[in-house]
Amino acid sequence: MSRIVMRFTGVGGQGVLLAGEIFAAAKIKMGGYGIKTATYTSQVRGGPTVVDIQLDNKEIYYPYAIDGQIDFMLSVADKSYQLFKDGVREGGIIVIDPNLVYPTEEDHQKWKIIEIPIITIAKEEVGNVITQSVVALAIANTFTNAIPENILLETMLSKVPAKVHEANKKAFELGKKYALQALEEMKK
Repeated sequence: MSRIVMRFTGVGGQGVLLAGEIFAAAKIKMGGYGIKTATYTSQVRGGPTVVDIQLDNKEIYYPYAIDGQIDFMLSVADKSYQLFKDGVREGGIIVIDPNLVYPTEEDHQKWKIIEIPIITIAKEEVGNVITQSVVALAIANTFTNAIPENILLETMLSKVPAKVHEANKKAFELGKKYALQALEEMKK
């Protein structure tokens, strides 16, 4: 695997930090290198949040993602999307929750923007909005093929309480399902 650089954006309390932590831990578990670097405002909940995730088989010497080198971004909050979208390389993939993020026409021309209702999936199909970070995790992994699914799933389950394992497994499967559907649509 070559280097993969991802960015998750949202607001404090949406779980984007957890998703970044899981990716980095899974890569390290495989014997590679994984770094997650988070930036957030002083607001505990509701402030813009960004997590950059770098995964590589070689040592990573600089902890921050370099603007223009981010391959994939997932966003569940418009204010964070607007603040951090420019780091994504031209032609890169950005997955947004269409109920919460509003890209411009120029954005659609610059990047491949995919709409997946992440929060709705977590709330209505899983039955627990807190699982949105796992829905996002599965979507990101399906698009990037960053980590073998069994290792990512195992790592995720080690980071969440046992009482929510079933809900999170369901969230993972749903995230993967919606991402595969989106990938099929892109091929048309």
